[in-house]
Amino acid sequence: MPAPPFPDALALVGPTASGKTAAALAIAQHWQQHGGIEIISVDSALVYRGMDIGTAKPSDSELALVPHHLVNIRDPLNAYSAAEFVRDAEQLMREIRARECVPLFVGGTMLYFKALLEGLSDMPPSDTVTRATLLEELNAVGLPALYDRLCSVDPATAARLAPGDTQRIVRALEVWRVTGKPISSFQTRDRLQGPRQDIHVISLEPQDRAWLHKRIAMRFDTMLAGGFLEEVKALRARGDLQPDLPSMRCVGYRQAWEALDKGWPLSELRDKGIFATRQLAKRQITWLRSMATRHVVAADQTHALEHTMALAEQLLGR
Repeated sequence: MPAPPFPDALALVGPTASGKTAAALAIAQHWQQHGGIEIISVDSALVYRGMDIGTAKPSDSELALVPHHLVNIRDPLNAYSAAEFVRDAEQLMREIRARECVPLFVGGTMLYFKALLEGLSDMPPSDTVTRATLLEELNAVGLPALYDRLCSVDPATAARLAPGDTQRIVRALEVWRVTGKPISSFQTRDRLQGPRQDIHVISLEPQDRAWLHKRIAMRFDTMLAGGFLEEVKALRARGDLQPDLPSMRCVGYRQAWEALDKGWPLSELRDKGIFATRQLAKRQITWLRSMATRHVVAADQTHALEHTMALAEQLLGR
């Protein structure tokens, strides 16, 4: 079957709360007349089942409007890594194009998207935010506690490190938190290359940071009103989930877990959750601005959706 006359894929990226879901659904519905679009989620939180409210996961009715992939594919107990995302995304692209449809990547997990575009090196680069968090924990609980944690998640590495080797213990835990895989797995495997496909990128980026901050606050309030804290209570009640799991370290869930541990009032959870989400958005925007080839739409402009759809048509040559 000959390949359809459009790029390998289109991507719609942007910081959290910038309007990606609504824009993606509008593009996909409009494109039905041209053979259809299938959405591939680029979101490290949407992969988890039972984490719906705090991830702003599309509703069942929204998911039914257009085929979605890589949503609700993992139990929160089981990590999902960037390497697995690249493998799954490459396979999905082949299958979607074989159906003569357009793969549309949608999301804001920049580690996943970077891996898709550039491939994965033997060793993940340092993540400054994760490292800073680990250093805070080091000061709070001490090195023996971090070493015990490493013994649990990566016993092979822990066995070859001295219990007092602060730098290597922190680095090993950093890799595990960022990727969901032990550092030993990167040290023993060959380099994994990403698909490096021809993907056209549309980036929704607000010109006014205050606009995004307002949307983040409104969305977090909606989550709280919709039962987010009850959702986290239900996850905790399972008994097999821990706050160090990648799923429970997702923005919002981490703060809610800590709020339940420490008895924070709802107002404190709100403040900390909104602050953490703002920090996430800041990191996402910084990463996006490093992409010279992206096509930027000002997400806070009056006709952002219309501009996004027109740009999608232009990029797909229809």
